[in-house]
Amino acid sequence: MKLTYYNNTSVLVENQNGKKILFDPWLIGKTYYGSWTIYPEVEINMEDFKDIDYIHISHIHPDHCHIPTLEQIPNNIPILIHNWDDKFVKRNLERIGKQVIELDHGDQFKIDDDFTLQVYAADGCNPQECFNFFGCGKIGSPNKSVGIDTFSLLKSSDKTIMQINDCQYPLTQNTLKKIKTEHGDIDLMLVGYTGAGSYPQCWSDYSDDEKLNKFGAVKRQKFLDWGMGFMDIMKPKYYMPYAGTYTLCGFLSHLEKFKVTPELPDALTYYEDQYKEGKGILLNPKESFDLNTNTQSAPYTHYDPKERLNIIENILCKEKYEYESDPEVSLKDLKSNIHSAYERYNNKRLELKFKTDTNIYIHLPEKKLLKISANGNGYNIINESDFNDSKFVKYKVHFKLLNRLLKGPRYAHWNNAEIGSHIEFSRKPEIYERKLYYSMNFFHS
Repeated sequence: MKLTYYNNTSVLVENQNGKKILFDPWLIGKTYYGSWTIYPEVEINMEDFKDIDYIHISHIHPDHCHIPTLEQIPNNIPILIHNWDDKFVKRNLERIGKQVIELDHGDQFKIDDDFTLQVYAADGCNPQECFNFFGCGKIGSPNKSVGIDTFSLLKSSDKTIMQINDCQYPLTQNTLKKIKTEHGDIDLMLVGYTGAGSYPQCWSDYSDDEKLNKFGAVKRQKFLDWGMGFMDIMKPKYYMPYAGTYTLCGFLSHLEKFKVTPELPDALTYYEDQYKEGKGILLNPKESFDLNTNTQSAPYTHYDPKERLNIIENILCKEKYEYESDPEVSLKDLKSNIHSAYERYNNKRLELKFKTDTNIYIHLPEKKLLKISANGNGYNIINESDFNDSKFVKYKVHFKLLNRLLKGPRYAHWNNAEIGSHIEFSRKPEIYERKLYYSMNFFHS
């Protein structure tokens, strides 16, 4: 088998018979409403992907299920996905004309003689496991698996590739232990080393030093340790840190320096120091690793950090987001969807049996704040000058994007807005109430 790397978690794997499967293709353009861009820019000829045999999409997040890229690939190429209880991924792909094949947890799909794919839900399709952990995205009944993340195993008779994608170690470890028992050695593991999201760069209460050296340092170490956890269980012969290679652009590009994402060579050095049972590699875009000879097509060359900073400050900062071209939004426009959004949010809060005396505030036009109760006391609109609360979480988002969020997931989703760094947060006290934020994913009409 030969693996070719492109961007983020986008890789192409080809067997000795020329059968090809493309994973999570984000190959062109931007994502998360335009705030994430590919750097360094990669010259991609989409014609090169018209002869592939299959595509695999690991989960719904748009840097993995990137619709603009998928629209450039012929619709006669089947897309393999996990058989989730929620059919959101399937519906989104079928909406753009794709043929979708759903794979049950762990079932073996034959790509070619001696070439198979197995897709595993991070939670092992265990409703209690995922409901207790609250993975990203939708939260539903504890009688169904509601996690969104999957990882995959690609096998030939003598070689095995595992892709961890965005799976979180605490949720995935029990499933991995079972797979290690069943499948034994892994030849190559593609392992995450960081986690995207709004924390800490979007938290306005933190100083720059706290973002980088206090809260950011804890986050950075947590994800590196999670990567070590994956490798300690699976014991791969080779491993490659991947994902997390996006850059913030547009008017949020000033937050890039606070993302606390390790550079790829730094992540590799950390793993080389901690994990002695295997060998680490890095690949530049469009370069490959041959599992039969254990060689890569070219040595890895990292970009110049100073050049990258110059491009961010002088070019990428001028990029526009999708919603910036929307019509101007008034307080009246937003008010029209607030009542139905509250009803949906409150129903989800009740389903989760969650309540807190922490109030939620959303900034509105005309210097107003929407105050939302998280214990069943409804909502109201107040003046910013009247704000006087000691236990709260504040959301501040561009009003045009807020209008999309209130209209519903077909227009914009709170989780994607958060991951894309579009929401500025403030909270007191410094306590993370997980169910509060997940309930807010449902604040839409």
